[in-house]
Amino acid sequence: MNKRQQIQHQFVRTIPDEVEEGTLYVSIEYGTVVHKCCCGCGQEVVTPLSPTDWKLIFNGETVSLYPSIGNWSFACRSHYWIRDGTVQWARDWSAEEIESGRLADRRSKQDFYQAKERGDSPKATGWSRFVGWLEPRHRDDDDGD
Repeated sequence: MNKRQQIQHQFVRTIPDEVEEGTLYVSIEYGTVVHKCCCGCGQEVVTPLSPTDWKLIFNGETVSLYPSIGNWSFACRSHYWIRDGTVQWARDWSAEEIESGRLADRRSKQDFYQAKERGDSPKATGWSRFVGWLEPRHRDDDDGD
């Protein structure tokens, strides 16, 4: 298997039946990005776009996906980033790291949707927690004395 170093993108309405190696298919309408695993194993990788899944950045020429793609359920267990159309290979994760990452993802989703149900700004939940942590520490500094 040859590890891919570059990947092109193609904006599509629907994902084609035949997914070609080296092409990242982006369906904004369906909030989905699909490509064949960059390790060359031939497995199709589906990355849903949502506030709690992957984010896509299009800079007018190339695309990036965040966070990294960890194909932990594939035999290849490949792990990489797609940044500006370049595949940046990352190290393999241990079983403990994978489980910890999955738990963090589940918690993030839960926090997001609970905040949304309460009418809070779901995007701000992590930032709000940080600011809430900082506020008591800086309140005394701003008392005007």
